[in-house]
Amino acid sequence: MTVSFVNILVGLVVLAAFLQLMRKAWQRLQLSLAKNPSLGGHLRWAKRITRRIPGYSYPAERWFDIDGAPAEIRQKRQLGLTVLGQALTQRSPLTLRQTAESKKMIADLQFISQYRVPYQFRDVLQQHIQIGSYMQSSNGVWLIDMDGVRLIDVTGSYGVNVFGQDFYKSCIEEGSRRAHALGPVLGAYHPCVLENIQKLCAISNKDQVSFHMSGTEAVMQAVRVARYQTGRNKIVRFTGAYHGWWDDVQPGPGNPMPPSKDTLTLREMHANTLRVLRNRQDIACVLVNPLQAMQPNQSAPTDNTAIDGSRTAYFDRQAYTMWLKALREICTAKNIVLIFDEVFMGFRLARGGAQEYFGIEADVVTYGKTLAGGLPIGVVCGKDKWMTRFRNDRPADICFARGTFNAHPYVMGAMNVFLNRMDTEAVRQTYRVLEETWLTRKARLNNQFKQNGLPLRVEAMSTVWIILFDIPSRYNWMLQFYMRSEGIALSWVGTGRLIFSLNFTEEDFDALTERFVRAAQRMSADGWWWTPAGQTNKHIKRQILREMLSQYWR
Repeated sequence: MTVSFVNILVGLVVLAAFLQLMRKAWQRLQLSLAKNPSLGGHLRWAKRITRRIPGYSYPAERWFDIDGAPAEIRQKRQLGLTVLGQALTQRSPLTLRQTAESKKMIADLQFISQYRVPYQFRDVLQQHIQIGSYMQSSNGVWLIDMDGVRLIDVTGSYGVNVFGQDFYKSCIEEGSRRAHALGPVLGAYHPCVLENIQKLCAISNKDQVSFHMSGTEAVMQAVRVARYQTGRNKIVRFTGAYHGWWDDVQPGPGNPMPPSKDTLTLREMHANTLRVLRNRQDIACVLVNPLQAMQPNQSAPTDNTAIDGSRTAYFDRQAYTMWLKALREICTAKNIVLIFDEVFMGFRLARGGAQEYFGIEADVVTYGKTLAGGLPIGVVCGKDKWMTRFRNDRPADICFARGTFNAHPYVMGAMNVFLNRMDTEAVRQTYRVLEETWLTRKARLNNQFKQNGLPLRVEAMSTVWIILFDIPSRYNWMLQFYMRSEGIALSWVGTGRLIFSLNFTEEDFDALTERFVRAAQRMSADGWWWTPAGQTNKHIKRQILREMLSQYWR
């Protein structure tokens, strides 16, 4: 081998290495440009920063005037909090007592009680206000606690409650009778399963179904089969979207594991994300949570993050439809599995879910919550191409997934009742007027806020609503407790999300409106929406940043 030939060979190797390095650098640049500029798009930095946020509490002597309120406003707030706390305690002593006793032994209850309000306010607030977590019964749109106090239910039961609690109670009761003769026999299928899968395939326009024990499990399986069929590892999720709590899809703060190298968290509704999907060859699937249509690239709004009045939400159905259409075209061209995660929103937007509502067909759809008539469930529906979990020509190459309670007879019985009722004329009529009904109600409530001079408005995606504040107050999160005092039951995220069931009558909604307005009027009268001249949301955030830095460097 001549020296010149060796030199040429070495040069080619160096050139190949250089080109490979440049390719990776270009790919990395594209990925960086497709990330949301917030911490929600940079999960490693988010974990580093959130781990270092110091815990501190506002002392009692500053708690009521942390915004510089004058003495008369401070006194109003002190009296208002005292009266509010006493009213809540006197109304539901048994409920509160049982909640306090349970908190010692239920980790989830400890967590949500700690993160109901901004942590700086928590210690003093808990000396005045407690919220009960026990309910003994439901009726219509009402929940009744252990003391007999009736509250209008806009909790949504984490998304389960689409048609109203009475609907699900009857589904479970009738479904249990259907399953009773077989009992909790596992492994074999109850006879109703055949009808269930036929109806599921029809409603989702898919070929195959697999049953699981929760929505999180369903998403896990959807991602697993996508990886199996494509032979690729990477998945794309969008900033702020929730797909369950397992590592690959909940990779930021709250997960003790570092973000997976196989999970790409990209910016939703952005051209740079489409460029990444178009130019990479290693992406197995894209996960879409339709709920994000009203809050793209934002995490779920909660009152514990309501440090000012900057919460935002806006639903543009046409714009989101165009985004999904672009995703669909690229996923088809690149053989990427498009997964709609409808565990939360399934059957809330339309009878055929988000696929029907937006007019976009996914490759795989996951369902949960409401589908089993109120019992725990996770379901994956997909085309044959994606759902098959074995290869005839490679018999040892399988995609394994099992679960002890998959297709549990009692769950299948309740699901059968639910799916049959979905075919009734009454339910179909509900869907025909769904959009008009709830847009009208949204406008009506916003008009009431405006007429009464209240700094509130709601943004809605069908029956999922978010309360927005038009004032840069440090105390906006207090509204949840005034609403509770007026007999409105919210989930632990507070005013961040109201989830209505479709059985709300006009009379029910009028009752909610009256109570909501009254709660806001009481909050205003107690001085919580007083703000100093010139205060902005930016000023508040800077103040809190200074506090955190001061605490960190103490």
